[in-house]
Amino acid sequence: MSAKGHSSIPEFRQMATIAIKDIRLATTLEGATGRFREHRSHALANYPQAEALRDYLKGVRAATISNLAEHLETFEQRAMEAGATVHWAKDGAEASQIVLDIAQKHNITLAAKSKSMATEEIKLNEVLQEAHVQPVETDLGEWIIQLSEEPPYHIIGPAIHKTREQVAKLFEQESGQPMNANDIPALTEAAREILREKFLAAGMGISGANIGVAETGSIVIVANEGNARMVTSVPKVHVAVMGIEKIAPNWNAASAWLSLLARSATGQSLSIYTTILTGPAREPDPDGPAEMHIVLVDNGRSQLLGTPYEEVLQCLRCGACLNICPVYRVAGGHAYGSPYSGPIGAVVSPLLFGLENYEGLPHASTLCGACRDVCPVRIDLPRMLLELRADQVKRGLVNPTDALGERAVAFAMSHSHLWQVVTRLARLGQRPFLHNNQLQLPIDIIGERKPPKLHKKSFRQIWQDGEIDD
Repeated sequence: MSAKGHSSIPEFRQMATIAIKDIRLATTLEGATGRFREHRSHALANYPQAEALRDYLKGVRAATISNLAEHLETFEQRAMEAGATVHWAKDGAEASQIVLDIAQKHNITLAAKSKSMATEEIKLNEVLQEAHVQPVETDLGEWIIQLSEEPPYHIIGPAIHKTREQVAKLFEQESGQPMNANDIPALTEAAREILREKFLAAGMGISGANIGVAETGSIVIVANEGNARMVTSVPKVHVAVMGIEKIAPNWNAASAWLSLLARSATGQSLSIYTTILTGPAREPDPDGPAEMHIVLVDNGRSQLLGTPYEEVLQCLRCGACLNICPVYRVAGGHAYGSPYSGPIGAVVSPLLFGLENYEGLPHASTLCGACRDVCPVRIDLPRMLLELRADQVKRGLVNPTDALGERAVAFAMSHSHLWQVVTRLARLGQRPFLHNNQLQLPIDIIGERKPPKLHKKSFRQIWQDGEIDD
């Protein structure tokens, strides 16, 4: 979607402050991301080929993105040969309109959807609803947040911030039946009964695509629920919405992608439902929908080619960077104001939706590098966050006072003698404001946090005095 559609985005700092004060949310979020981290670590530790496969896939993804047009043309040709109709959308509005046109052509009033970040990105549900086409999310997590009228909280776990009690209340409201929050099987059964009716009544199924395989024109959808297979096989019309960067040149590359995606996301060797779709029903393969449409969405991606940000298009959407990020783990997903949260969202959202609309996100990072380390293809997100900060300065998107202060600090730090004088004066000047080894400043500079007192010696002095071992 263009930046225009994101003009009323909440400021990251404000939303993060609200999330940090929510103790229940903090506990739920740390528990969920902690389990993801543990499962990923265990899966990769027990997979001897993991590092070699990461190196291989990194090379494949880089080469594919650098020759993206060629691979997309091959994919289109093979998909059409298999009977699919391929559409090209320059932006989110055009992509949504293509899907709506298909729905209206077939007089669709109910569409069953499986989990798709691309459809979240283009705000497809809103477009369909305005045209009186009811989209129903059938992934359990996505359905929960649809019922609560919220955006996804996490790339692979959209409702990880919800408690059992909150889910039970939502299901009660939807079904009209009392729900016991401690009876998980009953909650699952209630969801199954409601959603199965939607599957059978839907005239159109809408999905994303985790991978498009150029070699055969196939799309691959991974899920741990059976809903994706229902969405793509029961309705007469299937529409898959896919970002143009989700291309693998061949099945060797796709196999490596699937192996690392599952392990990095959920710690599985392979997602429970890994579905390969090549065209609609036809002889001698009569199963599946009568029509299959694939919508290839650009929405700003092609503008990143050949820039310092091209590397971000290698992302597999596994969510590992969110689970490890110290900022995401306390700020939560909604603070980012985008379908894409965490470190990957802090880079992707300003690039796709406008840096002027997401001024806070390049700073929503400690630059610790943990995201780069856990990324299955080692995307250098910290480097790109610094690039975005530099772009903000070049475009005049920073507060003039902040910019002046940063330039002054940079100048002082680049002149060692001046820096020594400044820090020496700061140590002397802090004395009237010290309380319990913290600075109690007369003005609020960094919010609720209180900075510690400056050490009596600089790091260089400690090093020169031999107080640090080599």
